[in-house]
Amino acid sequence: MAKAKFERTKPHVNIGTIGHVDHGKSTLTAAITRV
Repeated sequence: MAKAKFERTKPHVNIGTIGHVDHGKSTLTAAITRV
């Protein structure tokens, strides 16, 4: 079985954010992931 080559158009990145409530994690994540 031949598989078609899969090419990524965007880099694959996993980022973990750890912090207390109301420390801007959602804002930071939204700013980083807006490409």
